[in-house]
Order: sequence, then C-alpha cells, then structure tokens
Amino acid sequence: MPRSAVRNGLSVDVEEWFQVGAFERVIDKADWDRLPSRVADNTGAVLDLFVESGVRATFFTLGWVAARHPALIRRIAEAGHEIASHGWDHQRVFTMDAATFRADLARARTALEDASGQPVTGYRAPSFSIDTRNLWAFNVLAEAGYAYSSSVAPVAHDHYGWRDAPRFAFRPLSDAPLIELPVTVARIGGRHLATGGGFFRLLPAALTDYAVRQVNGEGHAGIFYFHPWEVDPAQPRVAGAPLRSKVRHYSRLGAMAGKLRGLIGRHDWGRVDAVVAAEAARLS
Repeated sequence: MPRSAVRNGLSVDVEEWFQVGAFERVIDKADWDRLPSRVADNTGAVLDLFVESGVRATFFTLGWVAARHPALIRRIAEAGHEIASHGWDHQRVFTMDAATFRADLARARTALEDASGQPVTGYRAPSFSIDTRNLWAFNVLAEAGYAYSSSVAPVAHDHYGWRDAPRFAFRPLSDAPLIELPVTVARIGGRHLATGGGFFRLLPAALTDYAVRQVNGEGHAGIFYFHPWEVDPAQPRVAGAPLRSKVRHYSRLGAMAGKLRGLIGRHDWGRVDAVVAAEAARLS
C-alpha cells in the first residue's frame, strides 16, 4: 500500500493500567499508590517500538504520572517526542466546573513542564470528555494558553462522544486561535465508527487503515491514539470489574504491539503539534 503524502498524528495517552474509566467504580483513587506501577515499563516498551519504527509522537500524559515518574517524562522528551497534558488524574471534564478544570490544568502542566523541561501546549481530555455539555472547557483552555486540544470523539459511545462534532480540525472559539483536533473515525454509511485505542485492538486493523486513508483522501491528517497498558498482557486482573469492562480492557493485549507496528508502517506519522501547525495554516 503506498503511503499518503499526508502526515498523521500519532499519540499515546499515558496512564496507569488502573486509571481507566472501565475500573473507576471498582478501584478507589485513594488506593492508586498502593497498586503496582507498570506505566514506566509499558511506556518504555512503546518508546522502543517507536525507535524501531523510526517515528515520533505526542504523549498526552497525566500530571499524576509525571509527578511520580519524572525520569520517564524526561526520557520521552529527550527522545524527541512531544509532551502534552492529559489532565491531573483522569477525571472527566464534564464532571468539573470551570474553576475545578482550570486548577486541574494548572496542576498537571506544572508537573509535566517541571519533569520534561519543555512547554506544554497541547491537551487531551480524559475519556474524550469535552462535548455539548461543557463547551465552556474550550474557553478555559484558550485562557490558559493552550495551542490545541484533541479532546473530541465524533462518535456515539456509552462512556463518551460528541456524535455531531466535526470530523476534522476546527476552531471552537471565534475569538481565540485554539484548534481542536478530533480523533479519527471511519465514516461508513453515514455512521462514525471509532478506530483508536481499544477499538483498534479489538477490531480488524483494516478499519483503522480505511479511516486514515479516508481522511487523508479528503486532505486532512488522521489522529490515532492508544495507551501504554495496551501492550502489557501481563498486567494484573481486576476481579471485581464488570464483565463488559474486563472484555474491553483485557482482550487482545498480546496482539497490540504487532498491530501497531503494522499500522505505523502503512502510513506516515508524526507529532500532533506538527499536525496542528499544518491545520492552522489551512484554517487561517
């Protein structure tokens, strides 16, 4: 398959295996520091895969992780990747008010910038939790000086989604340069099908290939994401989690690294901030 001339955005949402929405009702945040940490080893495996594949990416990282693993954040930055914010502790934005969100952003950014030594100008909401309920969040991001967000999933999903959101980069505010880069979905028969993270892991890779070729054919970059815990088949099992959550979280973890190598090899990838620069020129 010939590569497209469009460079797509490759991104990693850096969080621990226990900091996911699937387990938020069975694992208390107060217990996080007592659970075995695997994020440094898992992210290290991702970094090695990227070296092998010759790509750079954006790591949307929790401030909670940066505060506990500053050496990991330095390693990511020193390898030429972008450090961006995933908030402090994976709290969904639509559960906050503007003041709480502002404080969450500031706390995370301080931890990320102190650890990485580079400015943080990008943000991704935990669980893509910016939608029609909390469009005020874009104003808070703009006021805080963020250049871009990648916080919208234009799908219908039981945990998140803004089904009617634009599929491509847009400016959510008329009076600020902030750019929103929705994650890529496949448009099939008028429906939007998600392609990143667990969807990529569980479904045939051909769906994501189709989505990337589709958006590239329309002159836009694709935005792909996954998590470091998705390349870790040996992670602990959460006994009390609902069956549906277990199926989503644990299935095909052993296949993920190979699928990622294939996807990276079939398309052109780079950091999300480079995609933002190209989209800013298009939107100006």
